[in-house]
Amino acid sequence: MTDTYRAPIAITMGDPSGVGAEVIVKALAEKPAADRARYVVVGDRDTLARALAACSVTIGLSETGEGDAIRLEHVAVDGLPGQFGVLSPACGEASFRYIERAVAMAQDGRAAGIVTAPINKEALNSAGHHYDGHTGMLAALTGAKSSFMLLASERLKVIHVSTHVSLRGAIERARTERVVATIRAGHEHLQRMGHARPRIAVAGINPHCGENGLFGTEDDEQLRPAVAICQAEDIDVVGPISADTVYHRAYQGAFDLVIAQYHDQGHIPIKLVAFDTAVNVSLGLPIDRTSVDHGTAFDIAGTGKVNHVNMLAALAYADRLAAGRQA
Repeated sequence: MTDTYRAPIAITMGDPSGVGAEVIVKALAEKPAADRARYVVVGDRDTLARALAACSVTIGLSETGEGDAIRLEHVAVDGLPGQFGVLSPACGEASFRYIERAVAMAQDGRAAGIVTAPINKEALNSAGHHYDGHTGMLAALTGAKSSFMLLASERLKVIHVSTHVSLRGAIERARTERVVATIRAGHEHLQRMGHARPRIAVAGINPHCGENGLFGTEDDEQLRPAVAICQAEDIDVVGPISADTVYHRAYQGAFDLVIAQYHDQGHIPIKLVAFDTAVNVSLGLPIDRTSVDHGTAFDIAGTGKVNHVNMLAALAYADRLAAGRQA
């Protein structure tokens, strides 16, 4: 598999106080040396060294890419606390710089895509980087007009019309134009992943899709027109379908993708059925990005106890995207 890629996949370390470094070293330690060479970790040397010790991983670090060591792109940031589990503006700054470096690498061809370990939004904002998370930050760094969060698991895939906004804000964002753009983004991505004609369902925003206006008019006035527009483009999409049934139907195989109207509407079902294996994928960007679907877990950071299965899934998804892009 080493001849498949012309450039490595960049893995950003995430918040230096969180579990990002640990899930990375655990995941890469499981891979054969030849496969490990397909990745480069963008982060901090000392933090990764502490993670290796905490996880009892004996593989070394290399900034030159020699041997079977974990390849490192060291990004120096002053003021890091030097310990896990600490909320720190310096860690927020570091998180931003790792992502900034990885984006630059992907844009100029030094990286085939990006896999991101978790960041802490409070630390990020305290460092002066006011983003709602990775998705908005990546859109800004790449100059994309907008981006979309897709959560992908084996039996259920969900893409969100909006993510890190209030529920009131999510209702405002569920406009026809945005719903159309979300359907198109999901359709194009699944085609890229091998679905010739993806079956897509749009989840309603109100209970029972508003019951003909009894519980709200947004489904009739904003979602149905979006579905009609996409159907006219020969996209296999239906809805809106009441959110209390559509995810079960998708999980049972009726649909390949569900359009969720807001953060919790999509995250709750995915985390219920695929908590450790769902992959966060950013769509609408000029570069490929996948991520683990968990947080920094400050409470267990540095103990070596963190489960790295989600990082393995994120790496595997990134491999598929890179293989298709570089074929």
